[in-house]
Amino acid sequence: VDLSLCARMWRGGCIIRAQLLSKIQNAMTEDKSLANLLVDPTFSSEINARQMAWRRIVTLAVASGIACPALSASLMYYDQYRRESLPANLVQAQRDFFGGHTYERIDREGTFHSAWTDAH
Repeated sequence: VDLSLCARMWRGGCIIRAQLLSKIQNAMTEDKSLANLLVDPTFSSEINARQMAWRRIVTLAVASGIACPALSASLMYYDQYRRESLPANLVQAQRDFFGGHTYERIDREGTFHSAWTDAH
């Protein structure tokens, strides 16, 4: 699917005629193998410049008890996408604790199981 063409078609005949679609089309046209808009220089610089405001909004919404699932989930996605190593080890540890599924470590080869409590 040509994502650049999709953005152009949306701009031409849909109620979504935002300038954002032009930027998406340009990014997809410039790099046909673009894996994610977050690695496009234009998008990455704009998002990096605005990330603290984004964090403040999510923080204020959470502190005020206002649900903001799209803003908070997209911020978490942004943070995870930028990391070389993700917190999957926490999920592995939880699986090992509850079901003895073992886990891998980043500092040594192999799989491990821990006796997390006396019950294990």
